[in-house]
Amino acid sequence: MMRGKNGYAVAVRKQDGSISIFKQPSLPITKRAPILNVPFLRGTFVLFDSLYVGIKALMYSADVVEENNDGPKEKSLKDSIMMMASLFLSMVFAVLLFFILPTYVSSFLKVIVPSSAGLNVMEGVLRVVIFLIYLSLISMMRDIQRVFQYHGAEHKVIHCLEHGEELTVENARKYSTLHPRCGTNFLFVVMIVSIIVFSVFQWPSLQARIVLRIVLLPVVAGISYEFIKLAGRSDNRIVKWLTALGLYLQKFTTREPDDSQLEVAICSLKGVLDEGKTVECP
Repeated sequence: MMRGKNGYAVAVRKQDGSISIFKQPSLPITKRAPILNVPFLRGTFVLFDSLYVGIKALMYSADVVEENNDGPKEKSLKDSIMMMASLFLSMVFAVLLFFILPTYVSSFLKVIVPSSAGLNVMEGVLRVVIFLIYLSLISMMRDIQRVFQYHGAEHKVIHCLEHGEELTVENARKYSTLHPRCGTNFLFVVMIVSIIVFSVFQWPSLQARIVLRIVLLPVVAGISYEFIKLAGRSDNRIVKWLTALGLYLQKFTTREPDDSQLEVAICSLKGVLDEGKTVECP
């Protein structure tokens, strides 16, 4: 899936080997509702909007692969409820695994790390370790490996576009699977920002600390989003260093794609750049 300023496009390899591409006009939520485009607040809304669009794209992909149709089905109320439930459960799982679990585990370190600042740092380190272990484990799954290959293919064709070259498999093949504006960078920044934000507070009871983590999540997301926007136009050494660490993290979430996957990524990008809703891309 590729997303542009005015919509997104999903390209799917069908069972007969051809590629179906669907383009959906969809303005970012901060453009649909300018009142939400407030610095340090808009990051949370952008995150939820991206997750929602991503789940819609996955459902469309499943429709094409399973039913071999050329476009999305008309979604029923049941489908919409399932999509929202998937979004909610995904967020709950992420909060439990990457925020509540590190807080719970680090509470047992109070005996050897008496200071609140030290415990906050240890919690942040645990969060990063859990995240890396999670990525390492899921990357062993064959289906996830293919997802990471498509992720790498998307980055290659975007590099190709940004270098002004024609969108062909031959041109895209030579570029890196890593890209500085990848969402993986955002996740890494969230890890770092959470350490800084949470370190401001003392170590209350475990229950109060868990509630505090959940309440402060929008603050962490908002600061992280603004940093990512700044990183895109800054030459600051610290910004470049953090961006480089985010690029390293992409080694977990991208794989070298094959030519057929590059073809799908190219079709998806063309769907964002070109007019038309549903087209066949050879």
